[in-house]
Amino acid sequence: MGGGRRWPLKLVVKGASSPVRLAVGIAVAGLAWNASHRPAVAADSSFSSSREKISSAVDGVIRSSRAIYTIAFVVVDYKYSLRSLPPGSSDYRMKVSEVHLRSAKRFLKLCEANKGFYVKAGQFVSSLRQVPKEYTSILSSLQDQAIPCHFKDIEDVIASNLGKDLSEIFLAFDEQPIAAASIAQVHHGLLKNNQEVAVKVQYPGLEQKMKIDITTMAILSKSVSQIFPDYRFDRIIEEFERAMALELDFIQEAKNSERAARYFRSNKIVRIPGVFWDLTTNQVLTMQFCSGHKVDDVEFMRDSNINPREVAKSLMDIFAQMIFVHGFVHGDPHPGNILVSREGCTGFSIVLLDHGIYRELDERFRLDYCELWKALILLDSKKIQLLGEKFGVGKYSKYFPVIFTGRTMESKSALGTQLSNEEKRLLKQELRSLKMDDISAFMECLPSDFFSILRTDGLLRSILGKLGAPRHVRLLAYAKYALYGLETHQNLDHGLTASSVLCAFRANMSYFWLRILLEFLTFISQIEDARRSLANKLKRILHKVVRFFCQSPLFLV
Repeated sequence: MGGGRRWPLKLVVKGASSPVRLAVGIAVAGLAWNASHRPAVAADSSFSSSREKISSAVDGVIRSSRAIYTIAFVVVDYKYSLRSLPPGSSDYRMKVSEVHLRSAKRFLKLCEANKGFYVKAGQFVSSLRQVPKEYTSILSSLQDQAIPCHFKDIEDVIASNLGKDLSEIFLAFDEQPIAAASIAQVHHGLLKNNQEVAVKVQYPGLEQKMKIDITTMAILSKSVSQIFPDYRFDRIIEEFERAMALELDFIQEAKNSERAARYFRSNKIVRIPGVFWDLTTNQVLTMQFCSGHKVDDVEFMRDSNINPREVAKSLMDIFAQMIFVHGFVHGDPHPGNILVSREGCTGFSIVLLDHGIYRELDERFRLDYCELWKALILLDSKKIQLLGEKFGVGKYSKYFPVIFTGRTMESKSALGTQLSNEEKRLLKQELRSLKMDDISAFMECLPSDFFSILRTDGLLRSILGKLGAPRHVRLLAYAKYALYGLETHQNLDHGLTASSVLCAFRANMSYFWLRILLEFLTFISQIEDARRSLANKLKRILHKVVRFFCQSPLFLV
């Protein structure tokens, strides 16, 4: 699937004079798309199918109407509030922040009312660091929770997919789900051989809903772009559609989990549930049951004598390995998909769930991205600019250090520390010159692999913040595995060989020297800070002494 360009929308939507009529057009377009891509069915089964389609279309009209009204209010608010204000002025910046906040709250209400894919869309946007902070902060409150589906419907999905009743497969099956989200719910079960399993069951009719909702989002995105040419959201819609299509394919999710498990088979901290293939289809996924608490449950960790910072370090090692070495990246690492369990030789293990959204990185991109991080750590401006040209972002490459490491290209601050006040002032001054057109152009230039990594990195940063981990934990993990990634060229399935051991040794030595260099640079920076601080103190003391003598009666005489 790709971005909505093949859907027969123009004839349907043309001439729509009200939000409701436009919503009906969108729903019909979704139905037409679905019908044109689905094989014919027997007439005797068409009645219930027709009822479901009509119900889905009516529900689609309601959801689309809400979306259209919300977008209309947001567009009017931006147009009215920012009229006659010169872009770049302090009044403009203050007012646009207020409108961003109001609009984000409206979108939050829309997502909560429409549920399903709208909640997913809101979460998707909140994880993108490129959108205004007002949107990320407000939409990050969205929880991917849903009212559980009726158990009879879940039974029907399992029976139609596995060809057996529950009693023929399970000794016990909990009717109450242990988790319910936007597209599926998970039940605990006990197989006939006493094996505990988690059964993930997809809600019926989701494919139809997705077509209508994505169609709505695509049309509204294009409409907003026509009114505000600087705001272009096509790329976000395309990436979101790709992610949702992957999430609906449980067979692919099972394959992804097994591949990830192969890559981490020698890692004693990572646990990935095994798949029961004879009980898995496109809509039903049966996995080994793994218990644990969400990765941001700091209270549980403290009660269990687990150091949250150690968990943060292990988590970053896992994902840095995915990005820089494996080139096979989990695309949805929010706290609900990562559990911490009290077990293992280190006192805890990290359980990775929900392997539906993965990005397989292009090998050339993976190596260039490794080079980029090496250059970012060393602040090699020439190399960063060269790689920026390779990634197609051109002049925007100078913002890579800010996006990834929190430093500017000219920064003298030590790695992992805050920018100095002077650096913050200069950065703010430069960012003020950026227009929305620059941000849209930057996002459109990014390779799709880059876009996916930015989202994953944003989610990981949020988790690290909740665990109270210092900033350098992420930076050093990325630096370490970027060097590993340059040494290892996808010899991942061959186990321990002389070649892989040599690569690991070289990477470790490179990392060792890099750490020494970074520690030395940090030490020099600290000396410079201490010297500057001492000089300032001496100036203040000297100033006080001079003022004292100037005010002294002896001096006045």
